[in-house]
Amino acid sequence: MTADALLDPRGAALPGAPLALLLAAQAQRDPNRIALTLTDGALTRAELEKRSNQRARQLQEAGVGHDDVVVFALPNGAAYYELIYGVWKLGATPIHVSHKLTPREFAEIISLAQPKLTLTADLPLCAADPGAFDDSSLPLKIASRWKISTSGGSTGRPKLIVDPNPALWGVEKQGHRRLPDSTIINPGPLYHSAPFGMMIPALGEGCHVVEIGRFDAETYLANVERHRATWAYLVPTMMARIANLPAHVLAKYDISSLHTLLHMAAICPPAVKRAWIDLLGADAVWEIYGGSERIGSTIIGGTEWLAHPGSVGRPREGIDLQILDEQGAPLPAGAVGEIFFRRAGGPESTFLYIGAEARRRGDWASFGDMGWIDSEGYLYIADRRTDMIVSGGINIFPAEIEAQIATLPGVVDSVVAGAPHADLGAVPHAFVQLQTDSPRWSEASLLTALRERLAPHKLPRAITFVDQPLRDDSGKVRRAEWRDRLLAQSR
Repeated sequence: MTADALLDPRGAALPGAPLALLLAAQAQRDPNRIALTLTDGALTRAELEKRSNQRARQLQEAGVGHDDVVVFALPNGAAYYELIYGVWKLGATPIHVSHKLTPREFAEIISLAQPKLTLTADLPLCAADPGAFDDSSLPLKIASRWKISTSGGSTGRPKLIVDPNPALWGVEKQGHRRLPDSTIINPGPLYHSAPFGMMIPALGEGCHVVEIGRFDAETYLANVERHRATWAYLVPTMMARIANLPAHVLAKYDISSLHTLLHMAAICPPAVKRAWIDLLGADAVWEIYGGSERIGSTIIGGTEWLAHPGSVGRPREGIDLQILDEQGAPLPAGAVGEIFFRRAGGPESTFLYIGAEARRRGDWASFGDMGWIDSEGYLYIADRRTDMIVSGGINIFPAEIEAQIATLPGVVDSVVAGAPHADLGAVPHAFVQLQTDSPRWSEASLLTALRERLAPHKLPRAITFVDQPLRDDSGKVRRAEWRDRLLAQSR
């Protein structure tokens, strides 16, 4: 299939274009243009297309076929990008998973996913050079599900978020104001939903993706200047780290090439937002509120935000929004309740859960977040989720941490809440009640035990031992009260 059948004259992918064919189409446009820059080299469009074909044959030899599931538990690198497109070329579905999970967490995800193959850094297939395999194109196969994401889950157990859309180009794979042939500095690990959804499809529109390793504020700026990056995705924690650099460091770098900064994944402090508006101009700064499930989203540009500070915008086209009380009744403007969205195709058109039940009221669905709308229909977030901690753009579910604390001998109960943190926004803090006749845990020994059970970002930063019950007679915890205690301590 020729590039003209897959791309418009600008190089943008046409709706319905198979993901498996987009690297080849971009290589037809300009085979020698750099597609992927790494810390130790670069790949042109033609090289990336050929290596993804070779990776597909590697995977095929390992038994992967049409509509099989392949787990990716790899660090960022050339192999990640090559293998993702290799999976799509076989008509299979990738699941992106953190390679930093504990064995327990990883085993639970594998149990839900039932993959044909699990890719880890120590697997010979991932480390081997695919050069011995045929690099020609493969027969077209299209996966019925283009990707599967993972989440810790509000119940304390992981869940899979299945995108039911096939591996064809669609609106869910576009980046807001991301033009074909853009240059993008990737700031985050590909196991997170946003970097995965932003960077990997971008290659299919001829974008140049630059990998910089672990995020560092000054390194990021230096690469924006060096590569003349035009489009950026950041989470507020990263934005804050850059904005808080000394003035003489910020002045060293020319980032005027950026025409768009898109941020999401956590609430952005107003001071940070204003700092970026000062850096790039209001028209360049955009925010999207949503989630991996894509049940609904809102959007707001910097100019609009200055008129409605603190808002995350209004619903995007084709999406309805309402705020409901605990009984499911609509609330008036200004009243805080649960945020519900409705799409024309219904919730099933954008996600299916494995390992959890969706929050639904009829054909309305919710992420579980609380908020309110003003008289003009602008949405404001009251709490990112009722219980969830958002730490540096990463979602951490207290129930998962509490479930692991409960496995320790002598523990009666625990409550985990988000403690304010100047850099990350919030970090987990555990309140723990022990049995009176049990061996006493210290903070250090309890944290040591939890390190074997939890990924590093989920580990509580501190533990407070309490004597009183943590829940009421009905078994419910007033988590807001514990958060308020932490807020009071931080003042």
